[in-house]
Amino acid sequence: MSKILSIVFILLIIVVMACEREDIVVAEYDATPYTFTFPENFGDPELPADNVLTIEGVKLGKMLFYEKALSKDGTQSCASCHAQNDGFSDKNQFSKGVDGLFGKRQAMPIFNMAWHKSGFFWDGRATTLREQSLQPIQDPLEMHETLENVVAKLSGNKTYTDQFIRAFGTSEVNSTKVSLALEQFMMTIVSFDSKYDQYLAGTVTFSESEERGRSLFFTEYNQFFPDLSGADCAHCHSGPNFENGAFMNNGLDFESNFKDIGREKVSKQAEDRATFLIPSLRNIAQTAPYMHDGRFQTLEEVVEHYNSEVKMSSTVSPLIIPTIAKGLLLSEQDKIDLVNFLKTLSDQKFLTNPEYAQ
Repeated sequence: MSKILSIVFILLIIVVMACEREDIVVAEYDATPYTFTFPENFGDPELPADNVLTIEGVKLGKMLFYEKALSKDGTQSCASCHAQNDGFSDKNQFSKGVDGLFGKRQAMPIFNMAWHKSGFFWDGRATTLREQSLQPIQDPLEMHETLENVVAKLSGNKTYTDQFIRAFGTSEVNSTKVSLALEQFMMTIVSFDSKYDQYLAGTVTFSESEERGRSLFFTEYNQFFPDLSGADCAHCHSGPNFENGAFMNNGLDFESNFKDIGREKVSKQAEDRATFLIPSLRNIAQTAPYMHDGRFQTLEEVVEHYNSEVKMSSTVSPLIIPTIAKGLLLSEQDKIDLVNFLKTLSDQKFLTNPEYAQ
């Protein structure tokens, strides 16, 4: 009898083990493409040919974007300084790193990177998004970690090694794959459903103030006929993404007060002194504070800068030199209307899209 019980017990163990093996999910490479949709007026995005977006690659990039193990002490992730509800930017003037040190420039927002053609960071020092993605990890003022340690931590985590298999076909973790995955996720963060976009599509109407602000935004400055003069914003903030891809000095300081030489540090060209990348104005109401050094807290302050406070220097943009002597000639109502228009560039779908959330 005991022999029969032993056989039955062994059979039960075999059955249980077999069931458990059926429950084990074996990670497999999955090259299913990620469907990238965008409005026709944006034109074709410049997606990297050597890093084709896949569902699993984007998923891995999202995991890494929110992964605090990428920092030295496990307290910060990319999302710590690029929060979705703030337009993937930072509400603080300067972001605080893991060692309690502050960065030197305001964290730039992340969206519509597939249409970004001028390098990354305020000074354009990274030429690709994958190159950009690894710099904050290693920066002593930010996450202050080594790529070797990042690879070691991720390699010891089965959740990650399985996801690397799904995304790249191998469980091997290296910094190149980390950067490619982050690039894939950030490429998918898009914003083109603001009230302004809906206005263009004819599905909503603007208030009288928003419409006046829109007209001022796209009307050129005219010092000789003030009644016909506008805010002249579209020279620098043009196209569907409200940027022109240039590095410019927008007259924040006199030359004697330059504290940051901007792109000159990268290009080594004197004409680039105190020039910075012109950012997109999409979601601008959510991405305060403003400018490379976060000196302005409100859109009203930004508008007043261009209206009456532009400083002359040897590298200030020729596009705004004509406005320095007399200012933009904006009335108080003009300034209110312009700010109201800028607020129509906010995209609530982008700010709350669960595909981007942790």
